[in-house]
Amino acid sequence: MQLIRRFQYVKLVAADFGAALLAWMCFYLVRKYLLNELTGYRFTEGALFDLTGSAVFIAVFWTFLYALVGEYRDIYRKSRLGEIIRLARVSLLGAVVIFFTLLLDDEGVMNYKAYYKTFSAYYLLHFFITGFLRTLAVSSVQRLVRRGNISFPTLLVGSNALALSTFHELARTGKHLGLRLVGFAPVGDTVDPALAAELPARGSYQRLPALVRALKIEQIVIAIEPSEHRLIQDILTLLDGTPARVSILPDLYQMLLGSVKVSHLFGTPLIEIKQDLLPVWQVILKRIIDVVGSSLFLVLACWVYAFTAIMVKLSSPGPVFYRQERIGRNGQPFRIIKFRSMFVDAEKMGPALSSDHDPRITKWGRFMRKVRLDELPQFWNVLKGDMSIVGPRPERQFFIDQIVKIAPHYRHLHRVRPGLTSLGQVKYGYAETVTQMVERLKFDILYIENMSLAMDFRVLLYTLKIIVEGRGK
Repeated sequence: MQLIRRFQYVKLVAADFGAALLAWMCFYLVRKYLLNELTGYRFTEGALFDLTGSAVFIAVFWTFLYALVGEYRDIYRKSRLGEIIRLARVSLLGAVVIFFTLLLDDEGVMNYKAYYKTFSAYYLLHFFITGFLRTLAVSSVQRLVRRGNISFPTLLVGSNALALSTFHELARTGKHLGLRLVGFAPVGDTVDPALAAELPARGSYQRLPALVRALKIEQIVIAIEPSEHRLIQDILTLLDGTPARVSILPDLYQMLLGSVKVSHLFGTPLIEIKQDLLPVWQVILKRIIDVVGSSLFLVLACWVYAFTAIMVKLSSPGPVFYRQERIGRNGQPFRIIKFRSMFVDAEKMGPALSSDHDPRITKWGRFMRKVRLDELPQFWNVLKGDMSIVGPRPERQFFIDQIVKIAPHYRHLHRVRPGLTSLGQVKYGYAETVTQMVERLKFDILYIENMSLAMDFRVLLYTLKIIVEGRGK
């Protein structure tokens, strides 16, 4: 089955590549016609070589663009109509890039009317040829899914009457989505006998991570009452980091709020838990911004680093920098670096959070904290890839262990790189107790669920405002 799946990826990429190649070659002839250059034109061997080379380059560009916008993610659950709508938007973007890169200075174009004709001709040619070939490729994948040649091992979480009705609903409507139910994970002590007769019990929901690995589960459907928020939260926390897609049955209130998305007209309505927090192009661009921004700041602000280091040295005996282990993306520890703002051995009695009038902080350290100077060395952590410029603030394992006892969903923060600044910091500020850390958590969860480059920009603006006003701590 894995070989069949890989072939479908290759087929879809080949269809897009071939369509872009064919569209550019057709556009070459159409452009000659629009510019009245066909009369007396001779198609030489050199012209054919140049056309082939440019067509291959254009086809590579389009394939790269499709990959950037996520067109090759989850190709087995695509909708043909949805593909055409997305293709229209992406084709417009790509055609604009090609027009301004290759066609704007075209010597054969004498007026703007000809520009409009050439742009429209290329856009329509590319869209219709790609749309036709991609529809064929997606349709062939859908046929394989409906026949069962491609399927996704699915685990049902739940064991009551609702789970039974969900099983019957999925058995009736989920076949065209490729869902192959392999069992259920009981929740609680009561198991519906009819469900047990239909599906094997694979183990308690508390063993979900192990079940996903052992059974190679690719889809999980949580079929418990939506009102049981705490239980759903615990299950989602258990599933954090697993490769399986997770869906939850909604209630009427969530439907009215618009939280429920139906990918296919006759599919079971489900709330999909987002796995890809950002589109591919935003992931790449965010990392580029981190690297370029950190590099520039480290170079241009070297005098700030030198001045701050001297002041730290003069403020109290001890090293200039302070290193401490924090927990980052995917729960991996790393060493964060800061300008030392406390006296040496400030935590000889054990880890402790700072407060407004913390006697462990030096006078210069207090000023640094107000304008965030102590955080500047963390641009090195950003450059190394431990952190991002914007993201939830990293915490020590000592405090994480206390937080998760109150708020297990804290682990969701480990889905992304921690940041120099965060929505939690700008909206709530520094936390002096574990309880305050939990209160600040809602802002960081809000950031993750609404992640975008635009959100990062807004957080940065808020951070600059706090620095200018000296409201740090």
